[in-house]
Amino acid sequence: MILLPAIDIRGGNAVRLYQGDYDKEKVYSDDPVKVVLSFKEAGASAVHLVDLDGALEGSPVNFSVIKEIIAACGLFAEVGGGVRSLERIEQYLKTGAGRVILGSAAVHNFPLVGEAVKFFGDRVAVGVDAYGGKVATGGWKNVTGLDAFDFCKRLEDCGVRTVIYTDISRDGTLAGTNLNAYKKLKELTKMDIVASGGIADISELIKLKEMGVSGAVLGKAIYDGAIELKEAVEAVKDAG
Repeated sequence: MILLPAIDIRGGNAVRLYQGDYDKEKVYSDDPVKVVLSFKEAGASAVHLVDLDGALEGSPVNFSVIKEIIAACGLFAEVGGGVRSLERIEQYLKTGAGRVILGSAAVHNFPLVGEAVKFFGDRVAVGVDAYGGKVATGGWKNVTGLDAFDFCKRLEDCGVRTVIYTDISRDGTLAGTNLNAYKKLKELTKMDIVASGGIADISELIKLKEMGVSGAVLGKAIYDGAIELKEAVEAVKDAG
């Protein structure tokens, strides 16, 4: 299982939100490049980058910042937030991103998912953000009536290989991740599942790895010191 420390970018700063609420923002650094280099020093091999402004506005706003982060760190980077077209996917891939995440666009323009998979294969992932079991879009502002698990099955049928599944109610809370959701997803699909939202303890990472989850996004836990990234990397590695 790969660990992906997260850098959520708003106004060029590295921030964290509470349950995806843009009004509950905490700025952790005005130098995201410095943050990613600290992750690399701690042993991270990958990073999860999100343009929060882009997610709201529907187009990359912090593109230049993300490009700079990728160039500086040399890590595998998955990037999301405001990606709405094949052109945007290609733009990020050309900057060196290893994987680009479709979010709201996958819901509102489902045919785009198939086209993206056709052109870019497993370098495209889909972020499924759920609140109360329903898919949310538009920077998590709009909760649809779409069942999150059913949507994941549709994505698999469309050829998607990787889903980043976030339980919004857990995100940024340090209340523990939704282990049951990931267990169910592993039973329902054969996709690579990346867990995101609420991970607060290394023991949760071990449990996720044991159930076959392929990756885990770490946010507030490492920023606030609940999890030491270096220890987490070693623990997951030692878990076999």
